[in-house]
Amino acid sequence: MENLPKSVQIVLRRLEEDGQEAWCVGGCVRDSLLGRTPEDWDVTTSALPEQIMELFGAQARPTGLQHGTVSVTLEGETVEVTTFRVDGTYHDHRRPDQVTFTRSLEEDLHRRDFTINAMALNLRGELRDPFCGQSDLAAGVLRCVGEPERRFEEDALRILRGMRFASVLGLRVEEATAMGIHRCAPLLAQIAPERIAKELMGLLVGARADAVLREYPDVIGVFWPEILPMVGFDQRNRHHCYDVWEHTLHALSYTPPDPVVRCVMLLHDIGKPKTFTLDAEGHGHFRGHPLVSRDLSEEMLRRLKCSNAFCQTVTRLVEWHDRGICQDERTLRRALYSLGEQDLRRLLVIKRADNLAQSPAFRQRQAELDWAEKELARLLDEQACMSLRDLAVNGKDLTDMGLRGPEIGAMLETLLERVVDGELPNDSAVLLDTARQLRAYALARKDQVLGGK
Repeated sequence: MENLPKSVQIVLRRLEEDGQEAWCVGGCVRDSLLGRTPEDWDVTTSALPEQIMELFGAQARPTGLQHGTVSVTLEGETVEVTTFRVDGTYHDHRRPDQVTFTRSLEEDLHRRDFTINAMALNLRGELRDPFCGQSDLAAGVLRCVGEPERRFEEDALRILRGMRFASVLGLRVEEATAMGIHRCAPLLAQIAPERIAKELMGLLVGARADAVLREYPDVIGVFWPEILPMVGFDQRNRHHCYDVWEHTLHALSYTPPDPVVRCVMLLHDIGKPKTFTLDAEGHGHFRGHPLVSRDLSEEMLRRLKCSNAFCQTVTRLVEWHDRGICQDERTLRRALYSLGEQDLRRLLVIKRADNLAQSPAFRQRQAELDWAEKELARLLDEQACMSLRDLAVNGKDLTDMGLRGPEIGAMLETLLERVVDGELPNDSAVLLDTARQLRAYALARKDQVLGGK
């Protein structure tokens, strides 16, 4: 195979020269057939782990001998090499209690999750496909190997893996497999939150994330039950033609595959069911829902043990998603000052998608967002002062003026805010003069207070 990395070719060739079978297996075969570049290359072989270790010597290290896995590093790349095996029972719905090594490639492929991952390819391009994974791939179908519920009971994370494959690869989940996903979803409660988070974020950035989420809210609800009240929740509001869940999915479909943006879109209205009220005319309102959504989002992301940086970014954008920032230059400059360029750009994408998912008669905000994007580009092109490092004065200038300690930081922030608001030019002479006036005023007030005592 011409597209095989050199390290993989060497591994396959050495194993074959030693009289062993050796095949590329799983996702790398699937991606190669799709014309995608595989992220990892896995090799399966008839050789036992100790034979692999002896054959590759110092280039091999044991990384999972109990499951037959040895990592081989060649040409600066690491290839996972695993002995043909049959899995035993699974008591934790994640990993087999024991494995049995076998001389049969077909038996090894039979233990795998989906037909599209149960294909093997050797050095000469020969494909072994006992479960018709290639035809399923061509038809855009995701199907379990064997009985779906057995596959999911063995490893419950396969439920989310299947949903991720459907989202990223644009696959339709075969009926029996879909039923197995719904029936076995509660098993996800036993899976480590970090693993759930990784699969969920992979699902969210897929091209069909909205369709997959629409089909499986019950699955997401196992670890994020806060999602479920949104499903079918009538907004009773003229600005909205969809219920809360459908609005969320439509909004998500209008966003690029940025995990931060997609996660914000999924969670931005999570607080609406808790804040719903009806006025005298029977119109629905959700006053304060951005703050409630922010708090719920933080709790949900922490539950999945997402990083602090990811949590902070997502929750801040959830809080900001409904703020008016496009009225004039001052409000936009304020938003740029508070969020920074990257997150302000994300916020504009979020607001655009949120608006596109409303009733057609209320999508006029697109023009406001067009203006905001152009204005942001102008501000950045002009290198507008938006941070302390851009300010024309610094701490030393204020120290020379007589300010000390916390006074310096507070004064710099005050000056920066006035520059951002357009009240002052970013000119050192003007800023220092303003600082003198503010300090003199503060000292005078302090004297008055002391004198009054």
